[in-house]
Amino acid sequence: MRVIGIESSCDETGVAIYDSNKGLMADLLYSQIELHKAYGGVVPELASRDHIRKTLPMIDQALAESHSTRNQIDAIAYTAGPGLVGALLVGASIAKSLAFAWDIPAIGVHHMEGHLLASMLSEAPPEYPFIALLVSGGHTQLLACHGLGQYELLGESLDDAAGEAFDKVAKMLGLPYPGGPQIARLALNGDSSRFRFPRPMTDRPGLDFSFSGLKTYTMNTLNDIPAPTTQDKSDIALAFQTAVVDTIRIKCQRAINQTGLSRLVLAGGVSANLALRDRLHELGNKHRVEIYYPELKLCTDNGAMIAYAGLQRLLHNHTEDLSIAVRPRWPMTELN
Repeated sequence: MRVIGIESSCDETGVAIYDSNKGLMADLLYSQIELHKAYGGVVPELASRDHIRKTLPMIDQALAESHSTRNQIDAIAYTAGPGLVGALLVGASIAKSLAFAWDIPAIGVHHMEGHLLASMLSEAPPEYPFIALLVSGGHTQLLACHGLGQYELLGESLDDAAGEAFDKVAKMLGLPYPGGPQIARLALNGDSSRFRFPRPMTDRPGLDFSFSGLKTYTMNTLNDIPAPTTQDKSDIALAFQTAVVDTIRIKCQRAINQTGLSRLVLAGGVSANLALRDRLHELGNKHRVEIYYPELKLCTDNGAMIAYAGLQRLLHNHTEDLSIAVRPRWPMTELN
């Protein structure tokens, strides 16, 4: 079976074609970073308009690159949420329109389930059950995953997600959007002995996260330096990144101890952070836990994960009508 995947939840347009026998046949991604950089973050209206311009030409290109005709497409998967409502409506409208014209199913996919299943596109995918750490600009969650759609929420961020905190701290340091890669790059020259930032909510039981206080601590540290130099900013970037990574590592260890599961899947945009991967590898080696994550290009938003998740839903007889409805807020625990 062959499925087109459309990702349009935020500031990247992704279109891919996945075949159950041949694997990933086309994978296209257009980033809007340059469009939003001048504003220091995503402007929803501009994002929606850009998705309108890019999606259909990218579908044509994906069909051409995969040597596919519309008669060979069995379904169209699209991101139905969570995300920016206008951006989601663009992908949903195009998917439902093509599904009607081509007389095939359209399948709404949960954005974070797409990220979770991106690790299944690797050569050695994980087997259920496992713990999933989903870390992105909008989400920081720990889930116990027992099967497709069988997700138990263990803990989540009570305020800023990790990726959101990275973006906001980057802005404090005068770094361009998006902030995560910029913080990681600046931290390479930092002095780890200079600052030690708090590891929020690790002094109490539970698996929830909170990065708002850490963000404020970072701002206060920066404000205490009259004229911060590049080295000052590097030291602060390293202290902030280390605090976030340590906090996530501590919570992952607790989740492993609590569930007894021995596989950990890392997914979402922040999963591309090499410091986080290194710390979780140390955790895996120490506790004999297998660590899985997608290749770097599949960590950010992409059409491949939506196409693959849509195929899995199709194989499990997922059906929906042609009405256009999206869910800007959509807890993963409401999936089935």
